[in-house]
Amino acid sequence: MKRSWAFFSVLALLWASQAHANDRVVFGTNWLAEGEHGGFYQALATGIYARYGLDVEIRQGGPQLNHAQLLAAGRVDFNLGGGSLSEFNYVENKLPLVAVAAIFQRDPIALIAHPGMGNDSLDQLRGKPILVGQEASVTWWNYLKAAFGYTDSQIRPYTFNLGPFLADKHAVQEGYATSEPFAIEREGIKPVVMLLADRGFNAYSTMIETTAARIKANPDLVQRFVDASILGWISYLHDDPAAANALIKKANPEMTDALLAFTRDKMNEYHLVESGDALSLGVGAMTEQRWSEIFVMAYGAGLYPQNLDWQSAYTTQFVNKKLGLTTR
Repeated sequence: MKRSWAFFSVLALLWASQAHANDRVVFGTNWLAEGEHGGFYQALATGIYARYGLDVEIRQGGPQLNHAQLLAAGRVDFNLGGGSLSEFNYVENKLPLVAVAAIFQRDPIALIAHPGMGNDSLDQLRGKPILVGQEASVTWWNYLKAAFGYTDSQIRPYTFNLGPFLADKHAVQEGYATSEPFAIEREGIKPVVMLLADRGFNAYSTMIETTAARIKANPDLVQRFVDASILGWISYLHDDPAAANALIKKANPEMTDALLAFTRDKMNEYHLVESGDALSLGVGAMTEQRWSEIFVMAYGAGLYPQNLDWQSAYTTQFVNKKLGLTTR
């Protein structure tokens, strides 16, 4: 059967376009789209991912989604993890997930209280009821137990609804220092915000995770996704964030310009992204020394056995390259 020259020309063009198509990447986040994800949306909105040869789909998380499980099952390519203790949990449960970058050098988790009620420091909260979520009760809460003498009898269930806090001046709850205080201030209350990172909780947060198999099979893809995400974060924090914010609001209409601006300001104020090793090694930095310190903290809190293979929880293969430092 004869084929025309035009047919083969079209076929050649299709092959060429496929050969140069960007690599498809699905990235799952740990919550609904929000300012704490801003750098990833900035990399998408401003074309940074595309310039790195990536066609990225960001799938927002939520209360009914577990993207870590989907990552382990191969349903997503990368996941936004909560923090270092989650990585240790993967090791303990023999899940082949690995942290490849730590976007937040300081965890934004905080305890939040009403002003003027004698709840102005973590020490003063010993023995008092605190609204705590289920995940927190098996991670950073154990640090507070070990460091400040808290007990599980203090825990009251937190459903991520500010109503109980607003209704009771004696209430204390968990929250992100970059988020919940905004809604509380809108109710005319200037809350006391106690950042755990200021009192010895030195875990990384907002981790980019992938599988050990993907690292072995396609390290170039992992490197490009990490690099583009890092540049997205630098741009979001220092350039115009409007493009990213537009995507965030489209994905999660509950987000407002005022809340997004508050979150961005607080991320800069608390130096969540650009502090510690990131100042000399670049955004996303991780070091073995820091990971060792985190494990010692976690082991001392009774979270893990001493023989846990904590070093398999992460790799520094894709970070510490000083990316972006010379352009700022």
